[in-house]
Amino acid sequence: MTHPERLTYDYAVDREADIAGAHVLSLVGASRRVLEIGAGPGAVTRELIANGCQMVAVELDPAAIEKLRQFCPSVYQADLNQLDWASVLAAEAPFETIVAADVFEHLNQPWGVLAGLKPLLAEGGHLVVSLPHVGHHGVVACLLDEDFEYREWGLLDRTHIRFFGIKNMQALFDGAGLHIVDAEVVVRRPERCEFAGHWTRLPLATQHAIEQANPLGCAYQIVIKAAAVPPAGGATDLDVLVRDRIGVRQRQGVPLRVAAKDWARGVLQAALPAPLIQKLKARSGRATNS
Repeated sequence: MTHPERLTYDYAVDREADIAGAHVLSLVGASRRVLEIGAGPGAVTRELIANGCQMVAVELDPAAIEKLRQFCPSVYQADLNQLDWASVLAAEAPFETIVAADVFEHLNQPWGVLAGLKPLLAEGGHLVVSLPHVGHHGVVACLLDEDFEYREWGLLDRTHIRFFGIKNMQALFDGAGLHIVDAEVVVRRPERCEFAGHWTRLPLATQHAIEQANPLGCAYQIVIKAAAVPPAGGATDLDVLVRDRIGVRQRQGVPLRVAAKDWARGVLQAALPAPLIQKLKARSGRATNS
């Protein structure tokens, strides 16, 4: 294995919740021919199959592959850090949609991997990629507290080796010759994330200054939809899309049952130690974050 061990997230995707997996499903849609790279044990794969998608999955971990093969008909083992990894897909390409959910932050060269996906797309196809946002207010609070706190999950998952702000995400896609056409945002207030302790220790004036300086800092994860060819109206800058999605969420709110789920998820993240959260996730099969 040529890269740090990657955790294989195994959870049921709550389609109503404000989590990356739910937004990935929404942006992919139904009845598509889909390649999912870094599929893990198949949390997203399973849901896309339920949506009528024809799935091809790529994964490195043998234990995850064993789980994937129980419900996904086409599974290939490949190390995304190897330059020739895509050769295993010679008989499968092209694809209408390519999904990389919580993958690029684990890779040595995410820029090269993303660029290498472009030739695998069918004409008019799309990529759907989720990325953690290192510019989140909670991470800023960690830095001000002199504690870049790696954990078993979340924005500072101990297996993350690449970190992206909004501008870095834009550059990632620009560098690969891909055009951002849509995006969704997982919104988490800093007092409702795993770094709540760091945030609440900051003086209120400092909290206010941080929020004023970066209105996008409540974005916890970004889910991006991109194409090889720009849309008729032209591609949209990611920061514009993110700002718009946050604004819509603030104006419209969310259904009460969804808000209650997200509030409870935030309370758990903020209040419980990481090992206990992992145990609860394992028992329930339900993600507290994705």
